[in-house]
Amino acid sequence: MHIVSIGGGPGGLYFGILMKQAWPDCTVTVYERNKPDDTFGFGVVFSDETLDNIAAADRETYREITESFAHWDDIDVHVKGQVLRSTGHGFSGMSRLTLLQILARRAAALGVDIVYEHEVDPADLPAADLLVVADGVNSAVRERYAAQFGPMIDWRPNKFTWLGTKRRFPAFSFYFKETEHGLWRAHAYEYDAEMSTFIVETTGEAWEQAGLAEADDAATVAFCEALFAEELDGEALIANRSIWRNFPTIRCARWNHDNMVLMGDAAHTAHFSIGSGTKLAMEDAIALKDALLSNDGVPAALTAYDADRRPFVESTQRAAQTSLEWFENTERYHARDPLEFTFGLLTRSLRINHENLALRDPAFVRRFDTWFATKVANETGINVALDNTNGEGPPPPMFTPYKLRDMTLDNRVVVSPMCMYSAEDGTVNDWHLVHLGSRAVGGAGLVIAEMTDVSRHGRISPGCAGIYKAEHVGAWRRIVDFVHGYSRAKIALQLGHSGRKGSTKLLWEGADEPLDEGNWPVLGPSPLPYTPANQVPVTMDRAEMDDVLEDYVRAVELAEAAGFDMIELHLAHGYLLATFVSPLTNRRDDEYGGSLANRMRYPLEVFDAVRAAWPEHKPMSVRMSATDWKAGGIDGPDAVEIAAMLKARGCDIVDVSAGQTVPDQEPRYGRLYQTPFSDLIRHDVGMPTMTVGAISSYGDVNAIIGAGRADLCVLARAHLFDPYWTRHAAYEQGYTLPWPDQYESLEGYTFRFK
Repeated sequence: MHIVSIGGGPGGLYFGILMKQAWPDCTVTVYERNKPDDTFGFGVVFSDETLDNIAAADRETYREITESFAHWDDIDVHVKGQVLRSTGHGFSGMSRLTLLQILARRAAALGVDIVYEHEVDPADLPAADLLVVADGVNSAVRERYAAQFGPMIDWRPNKFTWLGTKRRFPAFSFYFKETEHGLWRAHAYEYDAEMSTFIVETTGEAWEQAGLAEADDAATVAFCEALFAEELDGEALIANRSIWRNFPTIRCARWNHDNMVLMGDAAHTAHFSIGSGTKLAMEDAIALKDALLSNDGVPAALTAYDADRRPFVESTQRAAQTSLEWFENTERYHARDPLEFTFGLLTRSLRINHENLALRDPAFVRRFDTWFATKVANETGINVALDNTNGEGPPPPMFTPYKLRDMTLDNRVVVSPMCMYSAEDGTVNDWHLVHLGSRAVGGAGLVIAEMTDVSRHGRISPGCAGIYKAEHVGAWRRIVDFVHGYSRAKIALQLGHSGRKGSTKLLWEGADEPLDEGNWPVLGPSPLPYTPANQVPVTMDRAEMDDVLEDYVRAVELAEAAGFDMIELHLAHGYLLATFVSPLTNRRDDEYGGSLANRMRYPLEVFDAVRAAWPEHKPMSVRMSATDWKAGGIDGPDAVEIAAMLKARGCDIVDVSAGQTVPDQEPRYGRLYQTPFSDLIRHDVGMPTMTVGAISSYGDVNAIIGAGRADLCVLARAHLFDPYWTRHAAYEQGYTLPWPDQYESLEGYTFRFK
């Protein structure tokens, strides 16, 4: 087999090493446009996990790398005159040039032919059985074959420049400095006995105002040396083509075409704030080698490589995206207490959570938890014990109380409203009693009943819960009384109207499919069916809008009669009110269509009427979609405006969700994938939020609450799987959560899985 690598960076060279080890008889040629000692940047970073992967793949390369790196466990955050240190992180830095030299020597020793100062013409690619395209961010081959690879490049707004210095740093150090132009960030770490990387980053506005738009290397160095003179402690900065640039997030729909395969930055990028570019490239090389060894022929191997490797890369890219957005929006967090700011920075990617951080640095987490509990006590006036009954120290953030108007929650865990499709003409029954009651006894601070429809024709399906006739009050009162009588939980009712997504089958009979018979008319702002198979909604006129508004008011009055502690207005997921908000579903040309203010007009009318009918001392929330996951629909800036409108009308908290507006949405799923929207709204609007979406661990809940990304965490499937999720989380953290009297015999019980 003849293999050609276009690009002699870490990925291309390492792949050559691995293939010559695995198949000594294959020929490998690496073409590199630069000279052997010519490299961009200064240092590269490896996590301990990445080094373990390299060790498993090639012990000799691992040995040489580990003989040349600088290792550290500590992270120092310099902010507002304070230095906060966290330990136990396990990273290594080394010179990028040294890494390339190690890889080149090792490759040459194994028989890899490295051709330097050779620019491959993408229109005249060399003949080979396998072409590895590893020519970096600005890949000429990827662009030549853009139609085949489907690259998507997102140029980020912040400006950064990569510099070096002989200043030694005792830890991976982050610096945050305010000037008249704005806030500047520096990422600094040493990578050998003499040198350190020093990356300076800021917003495009601050960069422009500082007069750096035309800066060359000398001007950039002079500016940054003056700005960070104290931090550099007399040492100079060194440039190496250190132009100011914007970071490109690159994703490709496909990584292979014919006998070509993309690798490293040519295929995907991940922001330098999680130090993953070199990591991804070298791990790509390992994965591609494994695919070639495990499959018969190049086409099958490249298909397997894409399928097997992509989930890991996309997971890293999601973490990198969240991290880069934290640094793009550091101004949002900079006013916070330095300890809270540091906790937010350490958990910014949502990969390191409260639990992970406690394993790495228990002293830091205990200090933070004490601070957070004290802060909650000061804000709420509720005494929060700084040593729980087990003497295990302060409570984790999730077990601190939270107040909304006169309602006080014991903890920050919420059972998400989940449709059960088990009611009869809207009347809930024993199933709902057990479903909601068991989760209340399970320890959650708040239980939200499923979307409950305000009219018979407002139901999604014949099995949906309702609150549109007097008989419903007693059925709901039975559940509310159980929750209040046998648990410390509070219970809320989510009010909704299905709109164009109504008159469909039960979930397990066919999600969103229209009924075979007995359909009822559906409503919407415009005559646009949810799918071609669904009904065309009746375009609502003023009389129909008034009728639905009256249905909501009646439902609120019935909810109060049933004794609910809170109500939530459903303004998401493509149901009636949400279809007024989204431009994808609202095509009206009257005062209820067009601008966002106009599209929000009717939902706000409903909100005002509901809020006026609901007791003033009881809180009210709104579930909203922060994005439609579809071009031309609602997105982040719109979500901020929507939340601001709701806040101005007296909404106490928004339950931030996303999507389900149109069936051809393009969501970006992943762990905690909706939390960044909650973070955005909470800080940019200054409004309490609940976050939902793939939250399953107590470490994540604690990290979200502690870092201020949300005030409450809403869990759905985790609670379906385990009604006692909150109690199990308390048990595993050594926190004492009182049991009902009926379960007093559990005191002292030791739970074992096996």
